[in-house]
Amino acid sequence: MGMIGGCGLLGPFLIALAGWLVLVDSACSNTSTATAAAAAADDHDLASRAFASVSGFNSSWLRSGPGSACSSPIHKIRLPSRNLSGTVAWKYLRAMKGLRVLDLSGNSLHGSVPGWFVSAAPSLAELNLSSNRFGGGVAFDAAPRNVSSSSPLRVLDLSRNRFTNLGNFSSFFSSLRVLDLSGNDLRAFPLGLSELAALERLDVSGCNISGDPRPVSSLKSLKYLDLSSNSLTGVFPDDFPPLAGLAFLNVSLNDFTGRVGPETRRKFGDSAFLHAGTNLVLEDDVPKPPTPATRHRNSTRPAPRPTTKLSASKRPEPRKRRLALILAPTTASLVVAAAFAAACCACVRRRRAIARRKNKWAISGPARPEFRMERASGPFAFETESGTAWVADIREPSSAAVVMFEKPLMSLTFRDLIAATSGFGRESLLGEGRCGPVYRAVLPGDLHVAIRVLDGARAVDHGGAARVFEGLAKLKHPNLLPISGYCIAGKEKLVLYEFMPNGDLRQWLHELPAGAPNVEDWSTDTWEHPGSETSSPEKANWLARHRVAVGVARGLAYLHHAGSAHGHLVASNVLLGDGLEPRISDFGIQDFGSGKGGIECAGAGPAPEADVYFFGMILVELLTGREGSEESLAWARRLVREGRGEEALERRLRVDGGGSVSEMAECLRVGYLCTAESPEKRPTMQQVVGLLKDIRPHLS
Repeated sequence: MGMIGGCGLLGPFLIALAGWLVLVDSACSNTSTATAAAAAADDHDLASRAFASVSGFNSSWLRSGPGSACSSPIHKIRLPSRNLSGTVAWKYLRAMKGLRVLDLSGNSLHGSVPGWFVSAAPSLAELNLSSNRFGGGVAFDAAPRNVSSSSPLRVLDLSRNRFTNLGNFSSFFSSLRVLDLSGNDLRAFPLGLSELAALERLDVSGCNISGDPRPVSSLKSLKYLDLSSNSLTGVFPDDFPPLAGLAFLNVSLNDFTGRVGPETRRKFGDSAFLHAGTNLVLEDDVPKPPTPATRHRNSTRPAPRPTTKLSASKRPEPRKRRLALILAPTTASLVVAAAFAAACCACVRRRRAIARRKNKWAISGPARPEFRMERASGPFAFETESGTAWVADIREPSSAAVVMFEKPLMSLTFRDLIAATSGFGRESLLGEGRCGPVYRAVLPGDLHVAIRVLDGARAVDHGGAARVFEGLAKLKHPNLLPISGYCIAGKEKLVLYEFMPNGDLRQWLHELPAGAPNVEDWSTDTWEHPGSETSSPEKANWLARHRVAVGVARGLAYLHHAGSAHGHLVASNVLLGDGLEPRISDFGIQDFGSGKGGIECAGAGPAPEADVYFFGMILVELLTGREGSEESLAWARRLVREGRGEEALERRLRVDGGGSVSEMAECLRVGYLCTAESPEKRPTMQQVVGLLKDIRPHLS
């Protein structure tokens, strides 16, 4: 009874205690939430203050995403390429205790960057300030020491700014893995660089650094090293870090001495040593004298038996000797006959293959010039495949003459072009590019031409356009497709080219052959497709693609030597002649609509460095088999940087290329060099021609 009474008194106490515990837990939860919310509010306030003087900044970019009950503290600020300008108040960013990543790359921010922010930010692990206008010095050694003696920073990118000197790295950056200082005016290696024991990637290219590279020679963990475009001296490889651990190396455009062994050349490619020093010797492989076993492996004939003197008891008998003398000429005759028959069969197969290839790529001929004009006076309107119309504002088509450079006595007018293209009808349309639609035509005398209508040239006066055309016609090179003629019809400007029946490089790499398959030919079981292993065997031939690359490079090098440029070279601008000889088209007309007049307008607009970049994209497209795009280029460049360029090669080339994978990987490295983000780091096209020819030195 007393016990029951005690329980009765204890029950309400336990219920009250439980309720109190719930309230305490709720209060604690609310307190924690309130603390997080307060921290988040503090971070947002600090960030807003940090960018208060930055034009284009929007504080809404810092808001937490939906779905959380409370705002979270800011750990990452990523604002790349947001068109920001102005100065940053760094003290507010340093006060953000949980900030781990800060990316302000690709803007127009200026001012100085204090060393105490870079080295003493409490939790900052990644800092990217590349491609801005920051300048001056960064005094890391002046950082306050009221924080940890070592910075947690792992990635530091200060590239493409205006920094002139940096402080001492030795005391603060033991965790640094990536350091990119390229494109600044440092003139010397930063102090303490040799003590960054964990550094794996170092880029100091284009920093005007002189002296020797010994400050980096002790960096044993390096996997990526770019010292290009400086004034460095020293001995290779003695003054360098261990080459065995490097996956990427570029020392081009310096003044080193020493010797580059064959294995080093194969590993990093000749592009890594382009103009790296007049006294830097690139050693070739020295072939070892063949042993009998080697001769046997490399020959289709059996290795000869070693000759030894026979003893008198082992000499052949006279009868056997006579039999051997009789059989030897007979055997030789049979061998010659078999070889001749095999050669004949090979010749027949080759002719059939060539015929099939020509039929495969043949383009059905357009309608003959039997088109009748419904009216004799203009203006004349023509519709393209995309439905857009272009208008030749001309009253009498026969008054606009066609100027033919190769056949100056040929008398043609705009009226003849209308008839030869069936009124610029869709059945004659070959395609539409950046410069305008292209039509196929057959002119009198069975002259096959392609006619391009220049969309952007209507504002150019008659005299200026004629001067441009006359100048472009003088650019002659086996790898260029010059204009054959032109016609100025009112405001319309049309250029005529030789028709190339084999199509362009883009079609050859990625599309089905022109025309329908020959359904009457049942000699094969499948219809060839570009993605299949059996399609167009020459596509899987590394030598064929290398010839295309060298030809395009030669054409561009000639253009640049002549003071001109292309402006927008893509695979569809590379037409293929007999034997897959490439010919660059549409050069000099990309910026025709600028209104500058004269031939100089073709070269003054686009820069040669841009042509080098576009050529690099074509080279990557040739080797990877992927259509040219910035995404494909970024993928291939990443693999090259990581030393895994062979993985980017198209599978058909790796399997059936008939060439060395190392040669293809070296060619891909040339594409990497051509597509450097900084134009000043790209080679000239003449240098590119040399690099490509060095990959296969037997080419003329």
